[in-house]
Amino acid sequence: MSESYIAYHDGAWKPLPECTVPINTHALQYGTGCFEGIRGYWDGTRINLLFLREHFQRLARSAATLLMQAPSVDEMYAIACEVVRRNRPTQNIYLRPAVYKKGTGLGPVMVGVPDGYMCYMIALGDYLDTAKGLNVCVSSWRRLADSAIPTRTKALGGYLNSALAKSEAVLNGYDEAIFLNDRGQVCEGSAENIFIVRDGKLHTPDRTADILEGITRRSIIQLAQDLGIAVEERPIARTELYVADEIFLVGTGCQVSWVRAVDKRAVGNGKGSVTSRIQAAYEEAVYGRDAKRLSWLTPVV
Repeated sequence: MSESYIAYHDGAWKPLPECTVPINTHALQYGTGCFEGIRGYWDGTRINLLFLREHFQRLARSAATLLMQAPSVDEMYAIACEVVRRNRPTQNIYLRPAVYKKGTGLGPVMVGVPDGYMCYMIALGDYLDTAKGLNVCVSSWRRLADSAIPTRTKALGGYLNSALAKSEAVLNGYDEAIFLNDRGQVCEGSAENIFIVRDGKLHTPDRTADILEGITRRSIIQLAQDLGIAVEERPIARTELYVADEIFLVGTGCQVSWVRAVDKRAVGNGKGSVTSRIQAAYEEAVYGRDAKRLSWLTPVV
């Protein structure tokens, strides 16, 4: 059980329930912090952490953007490996490292507020059902603009936006929500990047569309290109979702999850060949079965 896992919290190793903060902690009051989500895959003998250094490089950049100081990338990397070693999991896991404002003063200001750092682990299977296909809707909530809360950072406070969209979708009987940005263009899911297939070519919103610059997104582009599938990063209109041949969502949590319907409109003829090829290639890579992708993995024994 996760309650018995050992976590890292501001220089100390403690059982997860003992990693507490005061109720007037700045990050709790104002959402001032940023985080990463890191998958670890059990291959039968060890855990392979996916894109470990890349996640901590992004976390360090996010923290700096948000006027916070993260530990060094090497230090965060070492702490993550130690979290896994101390807990000795024998199943797929998820790591959540976060930099946060741990001061207890009043006022929504970042300057002069001390920073904290934590990293904990939970067991995690499929975040979304990757087998049956997702039933999604276009959200009535707009994606945060990068000029409001930087969408290139996984800012704690920004995820209220995601929670509202996902909750609206679930309350209306859908599995997931798709955001449009303030220009009415397709942006991303509540916590996933999006790809569509049209005429055999892969399309995804470009990095100016208020998206998170996803690490999984980048790996999918690389896999597609290596499979000979053309990829274009560009603005995508809402109605392109309705005429797409295939749609899938990608992210650390959801991995590669195909979409069967958008706003009650069926997508193509089910899970298509492009999605299937990419899903299979991604699974081979993350479980260490693709020798060309072993650099993606950090084995922890």
